[in-house]
Amino acid sequence: MKTNDVLLRNVTKVVVFIIFLFSLHLFLAGHYNPGGGFVAGLISAGAVTLTLIAYDSQTVRSMLNINTIMMTGVGLLFAVGTGMIGILTGDPFLTHKFGHVDLPIIGDTSLHTATIFDLGVYLVVVGVTLTIIQTIGESD
Repeated sequence: MKTNDVLLRNVTKVVVFIIFLFSLHLFLAGHYNPGGGFVAGLISAGAVTLTLIAYDSQTVRSMLNINTIMMTGVGLLFAVGTGMIGILTGDPFLTHKFGHVDLPIIGDTSLHTATIFDLGVYLVVVGVTLTIIQTIGESD
């Protein structure tokens, strides 16, 4: 028995966009406020899970077209790579570096290697979570 989920699908299109924007906000606010790569990754995975509930797994797989295992590997590479920057500069592992850059529209901005580390954590969390959810969800 297949139900008509027109309302769920239309609401999901709007809500998923809002969830991803909130995830981006938490990712960027993570250095100075609560948030960061882990929480943002969980929220993004929740948005994709909502899409999986509204649609079937084949539709979501064709919409995203992401290899979640590769995403996890790239995230681990980012996280470990930023940790190695400290070792290469003679500091302990995971010692982060930062600097200030004057961007044309934004102005004086501080750049941190911790942002790249958080991006790695984000990719690992989203990749692992979606791999688990897709594995559990496939009943074929």
